[in-house]
Amino acid sequence: MRRLPLLALALAPMPAMAGALDQPVAAPVAIAVPQPAAPARRLAFTLRGGVGVSPEYFGAQDYEAGPDFGFAIDRMRFGPFDVGSDDPDFISEGFGIRGAFRFIGERDADDVENVAGLDDIDAALEVGLGLSYDTRAFGVFADLRRGFGGHESFVAEIGADAYLRPTEALTLRAGPRALFAEDDYAQTYFGTPGFQADGGLISVGAEVGAIYAFNDTWGLDGAITYEQLQDDAADSPISLDDDQYTARIGLTRKVDFRF
Repeated sequence: MRRLPLLALALAPMPAMAGALDQPVAAPVAIAVPQPAAPARRLAFTLRGGVGVSPEYFGAQDYEAGPDFGFAIDRMRFGPFDVGSDDPDFISEGFGIRGAFRFIGERDADDVENVAGLDDIDAALEVGLGLSYDTRAFGVFADLRRGFGGHESFVAEIGADAYLRPTEALTLRAGPRALFAEDDYAQTYFGTPGFQADGGLISVGAEVGAIYAFNDTWGLDGAITYEQLQDDAADSPISLDDDQYTARIGLTRKVDFRF
């Protein structure tokens, strides 16, 4: 979590109250202390690193553990282009633009049960942008990503979250998700020599997550996701289980460059 921070301080000296009470006391004079101008360019982002558990491949019954990484842009200012806020307590509200990323691990043909004649699939990185609308109570988003590597297709994900903040450090969220993809994506991950998989709705589900901030720099981020495969993704001989679960937990580190 959708997420961004400068404090301007006005300093006025306190007058010294010394001497007899019948002596006149000079009125305090406010002195404006010049503040250095904010850097013209700034890039702040959050890195996440930890472990995750997910199906061996889309539609698999067996699960495996592995490293989990994440990246989120918190602040970006390059001349007239300005996204986010310098306020460390800022909570994004209204419409916004967000980065959208997803990593899909490689699939070995020998790992797919009961299906012969498949090719190995390389790992894929999906990169794109999304639009979001947030309030303190809820948020909605729509992401569009393009795959590189294992697939070269466009995928779209939409979702919503309700937010709960029991403390200043803890944020809880939960909401529905839906994933759509082109024909090439569906055929890559769900097609077989005897089954042509068409794109469209791939899965629907929900995600529950939590973020705990230890301080302004470090935090803990975890989530559990449930997805149910739909249409050709569910009908594919590759899909032995339409109900798919993933879980992850990791440390977060905020990084801030000003130049």
